Amino acid sequence: MIAFLSGRVAARTGGTAVVEVGGVGMTVHCTPATLAGLRVGEQATVATSLVVREESLTLYGFADDDEREVFERLQQASGVGPRLALGILAVHTPDALRAAVASEDTAALTRVPGIGPKGAQRIALELRDKLGPPPPAAPAEH
Repeated sequence: MIAFLSGRVAARTGGTAVVEVGGVGMTVHCTPATLAGLRVGEQATVATSLVVREESLTLYGFADDDEREVFERLQQASGVGPRLALGILAVHTPDALRAAVASEDTAALTRVPGIGPKGAQRIALELRDKLGPPPPAAPAEH
């Protein structure tokens, strides 16, 4: 597994960034939030997950290890591949996703393009014990 890339950001387009590592440009598919933190020409370190398929090796990049771990856990739900997992993280932060899954908030999950009501229920059920506990609620101000 390639745990991270560290190098100069050579390019940024739509949903990908190219990080130059040792003279090699590595294309990394990222969430919009991760891409927003990358500046062309500047050094960056991106946590990564390598997805191996018969016809391709694809790197997915994340702002931190927690986001990468949630991406990998999302794919344990039936019907969730790397593209949908990345789409979920484009809509929800890891903590927001944990809260939605823990409370079975299917409305929050259906805000992700490609997830309908049945898919949202399946994801909430299958990942309930796999994503970790949701963050503690912030105390209400009076």
